[in-house]
Order: sequence, then structure tokens, then C-alpha cells
Amino acid sequence: MTAVTVESVSWRIGAVPIVDDVTLKLAAGEFMALIGPNGAGKTSLFNLISGLRRPSSGRILLDGGDVTGLAPYRRARLGLGRTFQTSAVFGSLTVAENVALAVQARRGGATRAWRRRSDRQVTGRAEQILSEVRLSARASATAGSLAHGEKRKLEIALLLATEPSVLLLDEPMAGVSAEEVPALVTVIRGLAGESGRSVLMVEHHMDVVLDVADRIAVLHHGALLACDTPDAVMADPFVQEAYLGESL
Repeated sequence: MTAVTVESVSWRIGAVPIVDDVTLKLAAGEFMALIGPNGAGKTSLFNLISGLRRPSSGRILLDGGDVTGLAPYRRARLGLGRTFQTSAVFGSLTVAENVALAVQARRGGATRAWRRRSDRQVTGRAEQILSEVRLSARASATAGSLAHGEKRKLEIALLLATEPSVLLLDEPMAGVSAEEVPALVTVIRGLAGESGRSVLMVEHHMDVVLDVADRIAVLHHGALLACDTPDAVMADPFVQEAYLGESL
């Protein structure tokens, strides 16, 4: 089963192709990494998939349904979730409060009253999510006091609260210290697979990409250069010619 289909998608600014005739399929339960140097079109492709931009041509399908013309919030309701390169949490609230608020918002609760009543289903689900991202021990800490890697985990927790079937992770390792990387990788590695969720991740750290990805898609000047297993991609002569010695 295919979770996301990018079908002959292009996006141009004037006559300049930013994303150039890309066709890509993300399977249900698959973890795919999207790599390429700055300016390759990775974030632009994310913007097209998530609905922040409309393609100049081509289609985007989610679970087989055409979502090309749908707004981002409508795609989110259909199970598409996304993180961004910059952290976005409520710094004055506790970690648990951040996640509980996201859970309640997903379930349609009145957010203005969320702190005045105890909802066992909401708090129970929040606790489950915090356990999944390995933040249970920090539940009572304010989000603003977290280390950067912990904030990344919290962002993933907020995303999981929306109950997505597809997660788009935009450079989750950006700004994370070397000491925090292994713990964050452990969380990210568990997001797909047995959970049934699919993950498409943009990431520059190749050691992380090779560790977690089932397949790697390579963008070059907005076009898809390769999409295969990590071993096959790293052995591809065209990928080697384009990227060896360069920063991915």
C-alpha cells in the first residue's frame, strides 16, 4: 500500500524549475530519507506535499486520494503531519501540558478550558506519547528549559498527538548537539515500521540517514537523481559523481 504518491510534480518560479518532474512513492510503514545539497529542492518538495505550495504541474496523493488542491489543514486531518527546521513549542507550559493541549485540540476539546479540568483520556494519551518519545522523565519540566534535542523530541510528540499516518520530518537533527543525537535517533527510528506510520525525512547527517532509512531519495537541481536502498544509492555512480566530497 502506498501512503504518499508524488506524481510528475514540478514547481517553477517564472521559468526556473525548483522541483522538476519528480515522481516518488512512499510505502505504508516505510522510512524514506530525502537528501541533497542546499538548493536541491528538498524543502520545496516538502512544501508541495504538505500543501504550503501548489505544484505547477503534477499530483500529490495521500493514501490513494488526490490532495493536490487541498489546504494544509485538510491534509493534516487526513493524516499528514510535518515538523519544521525551527523549534515551535509553548515554552512557558510544561512538557506534559504541551502534549495534552495538542491531544485535546486533535480531539476537538475546548482549549480555553483544558487546564481547568482533568480528562483521563487526554492525560493518558499524552503520557503514552511522552513514553514513545522518551520524555516521561521530563513531563513536569517547562518546555523552555529543555535542551535542544529534547525540544526536538517534544515537537515529535506534538506531531504524534495529531495521530498522523504520514510524518514529514524537516532536518530534525538541525542544531542538536553531538551528545544528544543518539537519543534522538532512537526516537526517530521507532516512528515508522510496526506502528504503521510512514516517514519522509530531510536530513544532512548521512550517518543518521544510513542508520534509519529503508530507502534514500536523492534530489539534484530539483530533479530526482536516485531512489533506492542505502547501499544501492551510495554505490550509484551518478550519486557519487554529484555528491562525493560535497556536504549532503
